Amino acid sequence: QVQLVESGGGLVQAGGSLRLSCAASGRTFSTYDMGWFRQAPGKEREFVATIRWGTGSTYYSDSVKGRFTIFRDNAKNTLYLQMNSLKPEDAAVYYCAAAGRPLYAESRLRGENYDFWGQGTQVTVSS
Repeated sequence: QVQLVESGGGLVQAGGSLRLSCAASGRTFSTYDMGWFRQAPGKEREFVATIRWGTGSTYYSDSVKGRFTIFRDNAKNTLYLQMNSLKPEDAAVYYCAAAGRPLYAESRLRGENYDFWGQGTQVTVSS
């Protein structure tokens, strides 16, 4: 089992920045890929970004590419999402997720392929 705890959400003005953190504990050595997803009220869960824990290779959704950066600190077993130039449409509950096996191609984009989830952290962007 892997336990994930997100933090760092809050209220920010449009154009501002936030950094989300996701602290992992438990059987973290078994984690291959980690990702960030988000869900706004009345909308489906949406893929945001993913990172291969060992190599650091990343992939982003088109909606956040160039504005968000996913990175990790292996020593701290912590995943981050640096969010810049925030827009009102970025407002959502953000979840981190971990997969216990390597994911490839479009499987990285689907939440059902991730085995462990955090409780979520709310991001609100005022216009």
